[in-house]
Amino acid sequence: MPTFAYNAVDGGGKTVKGTIDAENEQTVMVKLHEQNLHIMSVSKDRAATGPKIGRPRKVKLHALVVFSRQFATMIDAGIGIVRCLDILEGQTRDPGLKPVLSAAKRDVKGGLSLTDAFSKHPAVFSRLYVNMVRAAETGGILDQILDRLSGFLESEQEIRAKIKAAMIYPVLVLVFAFLMITALFMFVLPKFREIFLSMNVEMPLATRILFDSSAILRNYWYIPFGLIFGGFFGYRAYSKTPRGRYQIDLLKLKVPVIGELVQKMAVSRFSRTFATLISAGVPMMRSLEIVGETSGNTVISGAVDSARTSIREGQKISQPLAQSGLFPAMVTHMIDVGEETGRLSDMLAKVSDFYDQEVENAVKALTSLIEPVLIVVLGGIVGFIAISIMAPIFKLISSIN
Repeated sequence: MPTFAYNAVDGGGKTVKGTIDAENEQTVMVKLHEQNLHIMSVSKDRAATGPKIGRPRKVKLHALVVFSRQFATMIDAGIGIVRCLDILEGQTRDPGLKPVLSAAKRDVKGGLSLTDAFSKHPAVFSRLYVNMVRAAETGGILDQILDRLSGFLESEQEIRAKIKAAMIYPVLVLVFAFLMITALFMFVLPKFREIFLSMNVEMPLATRILFDSSAILRNYWYIPFGLIFGGFFGYRAYSKTPRGRYQIDLLKLKVPVIGELVQKMAVSRFSRTFATLISAGVPMMRSLEIVGETSGNTVISGAVDSARTSIREGQKISQPLAQSGLFPAMVTHMIDVGEETGRLSDMLAKVSDFYDQEVENAVKALTSLIEPVLIVVLGGIVGFIAISIMAPIFKLISSIN
């Protein structure tokens, strides 16, 4: 969107200069007239666009939490929005957030609302964030909404941190085991093969399979690595298609143990997001649209879209959610009670708190299940290699005797 520089005079006769983003000069004039400014001149100003942000960099969730919390505190203290953005720009250490705040500050100075300024950076401020800010500006409760947003983001950050912490040990064990087995097949087993061949030792079938696998990996190492990388990029490309993403999300829900965890995470996010939007005063249909888009699972999103259709036809939210089979009975009953009592946001918040704890318990259970499975699998691989190597040695010793 182009940037226009303008000179205008306010109601007190004071000259006002600034920049504003708009599609054309007519839109600029309309916006300035709405601010009761008498326009002297309007011209396209490329220099006013400031430094280019370029490709948006990923902003850490923790940085966004701190920004929201500090922004709410400053607004509550009566500091102006532009001044708040200026202070927060200087305080933040996140390299992705700093240029975004600079651009938002410039846009607000140019006459845009805070909602419009944030909506220009979807990589940083999600639709949930933007719509919450829009509701806050409409109701004049920006500090309260920002405080709720920071609480929402803190809960999201806490869940992610717990999942990452629980998966560190299994991932490290798998990586270390992969490296050790690869080194064994590439460098150790070929030496044993040369020794056995030089001594004309009769090798059992398991030993021959082991040595042949080692020879294939040593001579054609690029094939398995190519298959791994090809499968990874093929999966990413397929997951970006609508059909592929739906099938992958459906498979995630049906995988034993993991599917239950994915479902609980989706229900927790649905409840927490929906409760935050409803309590902020965002309309019901708009809230459901945002919840469906931010659910992280296209199957869950489809169920939420069905709920929107049912509401248009005069039905309750709980009915299509129950019919989808994706939401547990406890969730749909709580939503039903919330609709009847007019306390939907409170009920959703309780559901979210319950499923946050369920997600934590499911992650612990998954971790405790992964550890013995890893031990059994790695023990089986090591045992097979040991038996395959020792069998020819025993035959050699018996032949010598």
